[in-house]
Parts: sequence; structure tokens; C-alpha cells
Amino acid sequence: MRLMKLPVTQLRQLPKSLTMLALAMLLAACGFHLRGDAKMPFSTLYIEAANPGSALISELRRNLEANHVELTSTAEKAEVVLNIASELPEKQILTLGGSGRVSEFQLRYRVSLRAYDNEQREWLPADELLLSRDFTYDDAQILAKEAEEALIYQSMRADMVQQIMRRLSHAKPRNPPEK
Repeated sequence: MRLMKLPVTQLRQLPKSLTMLALAMLLAACGFHLRGDAKMPFSTLYIEAANPGSALISELRRNLEANHVELTSTAEKAEVVLNIASELPEKQILTLGGSGRVSEFQLRYRVSLRAYDNEQREWLPADELLLSRDFTYDDAQILAKEAEEALIYQSMRADMVQQIMRRLSHAKPRNPPEK
């Protein structure tokens, strides 16, 4: 009988509230949780990069500092050295229209890296990470497509930083090669 005395607006919101509560309980029951900080197996890191002023390196520094990794000024002070050998954005024609005009591009973003410690033990072997995205192009919208391309590269850079962070969080020292 208590439900009859509730205002009509509260009665309408009751099914929504019950549904939200049920969804929250289901998510909690299945073990879902938001991704937190990446736990790094080291506390200090030196970034050795071909282009230390690049946007990738700046974003990588911010992510590492947010994950409580101290960035050192020299390799000797760091537990691990992350070597970013190259960072290369590429643009390739993917398709041409009937009139011979470009109608689609493929954007690629390559990063070559490796991680090692002062004893020259590999933490991450030399590897090349590659991301690619396709996007349509229209000559009539040059400025808009240039802005879209810049946004796609920015998104790819953020994805690349997350991939590097995941790799670093799972890195372990490997025994040096026997001589």
C-alpha cells in the first residue's frame, strides 16, 4: 500500500532504478573492475629516444609518471632503459576512384623499441609495433580531411603508448646470451 502514496514520477523511475541496480550487481558478481594503474616491475626508467621531444615520448612520460615510475636523467641511475629507436608515421594510398583520384588512405604508425638494464639483460627484446587505420578522402573537403588525419594520428599515438605501457608492465629481465 505504500507504493500507492508515491508520486507518479517516482513510480515511473522505479523500474529504471531496479534495472540499474540489477546491472550493477551483475557486473560486480562477474568480477568486472575498471582498469587501474599498470603495475610496473621496476621503479626507475630512462627513456632513450631518437626524437626525445616527440609527442609520443611526452605522452609516454606522463603515463609512466602517473604509474609511479621515476624517470631518470641518465641511464646509469635507472633500473631499466627503454630505447625508442624509431617512431615513424606513414601514409599510403589505399584506393583510387574512377577518375584516378585518391578515395582512401591507410595511415600507419610504427615504433621500434627495446628495453634493457645496466647489466645488458633484455627486458623487452627489440621489436617493432605497428598500428594502421584506413580513412576515406575527398578532394572537396581538404581541410576537414587534414584535421581528421591529425586526429587519427593522435588516437594512434595514444593507442601506441598504451601498448608500450602494457608491454612494460609484463616485462621481466631475461638472462644474457651465453658467450
